[in-house]
Amino acid sequence: MLLAGAVAVLVAAEWPRVAALLRIEGRFPRRQRRRKPHLQLVPSESEEFAASVERDLQQLPTLDERDRR
Repeated sequence: MLLAGAVAVLVAAEWPRVAALLRIEGRFPRRQRRRKPHLQLVPSESEEFAASVERDLQQLPTLDERDRR
């Protein structure tokens, strides 16, 4: 009984690796694959974001060494 439990725990722990080797897919990847065509790529606005972060950082108050004393 204890041996069967240990084998079950071992199989459960190693199942992702075994499934990858045998190329067995679970239900989740199939569901995810079905949903992917509905997704859209959002264009990157990284330059605008970086500029807004720079502006925000410049507006933050800072502490000088003389203010700490």
